[in-house]
Amino acid sequence: MMAIVSVDDVSFTFENSNLEIMDNVSFAAKKGEFVSLIGPSGCGKSTLLRIIAGLIQPTTGSVKFMNKEITGPNRKMSFVFQDFALLPWLTNLENVKIGLSMSGLSDIEKNRLASELLDRFGLGGFGSYYPNALSGGMKQRVGIARAVVSDPNVILMDEPFSSLDELTAETLRSDIVYMLENKNISVNSVIMVTHNVEEAVQLSDKIVVLSDKPATVKKVISIKAGRPRDKRSEVLSKKMDEIYAILAH
Repeated sequence: MMAIVSVDDVSFTFENSNLEIMDNVSFAAKKGEFVSLIGPSGCGKSTLLRIIAGLIQPTTGSVKFMNKEITGPNRKMSFVFQDFALLPWLTNLENVKIGLSMSGLSDIEKNRLASELLDRFGLGGFGSYYPNALSGGMKQRVGIARAVVSDPNVILMDEPFSSLDELTAETLRSDIVYMLENKNISVNSVIMVTHNVEEAVQLSDKIVVLSDKPATVKKVISIKAGRPRDKRSEVLSKKMDEIYAILAH
């Protein structure tokens, strides 16, 4: 099966400091796959995600989307941020509409699509409110709605649940898995940065374990288990133990 996203021998060095962040990182995300990137703090996971998004160019190597090299932001790939990244002077509806800013649609159509997404994420009555009226979980739902309103094929997530309480995070994890598995939604692949080993094992089909910087791929771990998953199962417990052991060495 052809990869939706392929990362091929990507290295990155900050020009001004000659600080080498990653060295020859390679992995692929295929159709229907949830891929997590995990590694020590400061190893370059978020930088790698921004390279995949086309926001930063690698020093060497390449990233391809549907076998075409990424040289800049791609409308078929959307970003979900850890800190929600909502504009406080815009209403929640207007924040979601940002995801359609390059669509060429009329404002009426943008309003309709944004309203539908807010409804889908349980925020139908909050479109006219501003982000400061929302809880953290509700803000992240707005952020996810903004990411998917343009019908992307790939969702890139940078620790999207780390600032949320566990109950809210669990609900949003289920929402993301639902989008990935629902054939009526355009999302074909999810790539997520996380520090949470349990979260990675619970959600992922593939986990890319990175070393400290300059980051290299220590191991790519496949998880073949149906969803929903029991985090206490023997299979998942063994996977968590394996990842912790790799990270410790």
